[in-house]
Amino acid sequence: MKLIIAIIQPTKLEAVKEALSQVEVFRLTVMDVQGFGRQKGYTEVYRGHEFTVNLLRKIELQIAVNEDFVEPTVNAIIAAGRTGPEGKIGDGKIFILPMDDCIRIRTGERGPEAI
Repeated sequence: MKLIIAIIQPTKLEAVKEALSQVEVFRLTVMDVQGFGRQKGYTEVYRGHEFTVNLLRKIELQIAVNEDFVEPTVNAIIAAGRTGPEGKIGDGKIFILPMDDCIRIRTGERGPEAI
């Protein structure tokens, strides 16, 4: 079992959800997050004052999958989350972490069956 954490652009959320459903991944958690990387933010003028916004809005997806679904899930996120054919700085990142256990609260099932 693996936990896939993907940080994507907010505008790509619907496309990523559609791509995940096409590879039969229907369970995910979506969070609104802020952060910065190579984009480094931007400068805005508000009421005549210039200020720097260095925490940019992103979407974090958490998806628990069994081993067979890791590559299809990652490929779907990459295909739908990339801006244009080459991608752009700020398109996001995908982290794949080992997951020791999963427990379905309703039934008490454990492991791959609980996902």
